[in-house]
Amino acid sequence: MHEKLESLLRSLGVKKSEIKIYKLLLEKEVPLRIKEIQREVGLSERSVRSHVLNLYKRGFLRRKLIEEGWLGYTYSAVSPSELLERLKENVIRKISEIEKELNERDKT
Repeated sequence: MHEKLESLLRSLGVKKSEIKIYKLLLEKEVPLRIKEIQREVGLSERSVRSHVLNLYKRGFLRRKLIEEGWLGYTYSAVSPSELLERLKENVIRKISEIEKELNERDKT
């Protein structure tokens, strides 16, 4: 099942490093900070921050504000079923937007 999900994500333009981060957080089942993710995936902190932000914005990850003498976030993966539902909703919404544009263009 994970192979099919990974194949789908690649077809949607999700970067290999982003898939690696998502899978790591899915497997860990506990929220991780950027530094912890960085250690696990072996990428630069800057790259990890960029990938995590992209994943968060696309709905792949949840984040939680933590205060431990400093402010920061921990990240966790949404479940594969929740991710698929979000992806499906996004694709349907984008298709509807394109159809609406095409219909408006055809009327003129």
